[in-house]
Amino acid sequence: MSGFAEGLDRTFFTVGGTRVTLGGLLLLFLISAATLGLSWLLQRFIARAARVIGARPGPVAVFQRLTHYVVLAVGLGVALDTLGINLGALFAAGAIFAIGLGFAMQNIAQNFVSGVILLLEQSIKPGDVMEVEGRFVRVREMGIRATIARTLDDEEIIIPNATIVQSTVKNYTLKDSIYRLRATVGVVYGSDMALVKQTLQRVAVSMSWRNQTKDPLVFLNEFGDSAVVFEVSVWIDDPWVLRRARSDLNEAIWWAFKEKGIVIAFPQLDVHLDREALEAIRRASDDA
Repeated sequence: MSGFAEGLDRTFFTVGGTRVTLGGLLLLFLISAATLGLSWLLQRFIARAARVIGARPGPVAVFQRLTHYVVLAVGLGVALDTLGINLGALFAAGAIFAIGLGFAMQNIAQNFVSGVILLLEQSIKPGDVMEVEGRFVRVREMGIRATIARTLDDEEIIIPNATIVQSTVKNYTLKDSIYRLRATVGVVYGSDMALVKQTLQRVAVSMSWRNQTKDPLVFLNEFGDSAVVFEVSVWIDDPWVLRRARSDLNEAIWWAFKEKGIVIAFPQLDVHLDREALEAIRRASDDA
């Protein structure tokens, strides 16, 4: 036993004049494990209590994370104090390093505060479909520092919370998931415009995936250089399927126009030559 006691009392290193022994390190490990266990139990208790009182998930998640960090900080302080390390002296020795670290962690702190704001406001939730910096994404997880989202190309991206808070974000599922899908098509100027509008309306109504509570709309958008441009608006229940839905709508328009003999326009350019140019071309052809 004396050998075991001597092993536990063996000095590994010294911090601020304080010996750190093997026994102290083992005690530090036990305190850290107990701290993590206590944090886990408290978070479970908070989650159960929140379910009982019907609290919103956002504030509950924030309270859980803050509780976790507070428990870890207290546990670390107790562990260091148990080792006999003077925290005041340790902080004084690392004051200059702490100042430099503080400047380096400005972005982390900014993202942390932004994460707390997002979780409290509940303006963005897991499962929401939104547009951030031109990317169409679905939110998968929301953390204190960053939000994990998935793009339409099945790519996982990590978005700093500060980016979401400080920029304009389109949340397509904030209040409901109804999304307005638009498709444009141009027809030649000689087309029967009434027939074109009627055909587009019929195609839009026939889409099985459209939201039945809103009627499709057909607009004559503009008189372009080579086409009369129409726009079809159809509402869908899930904005995440917009590419497939738009493809179905465009394909249905194509076949409906084929059936009715409506010609889809393409860019054309008319070239007019004056009389002198035509004469010059004719003479050149005769000489050849």
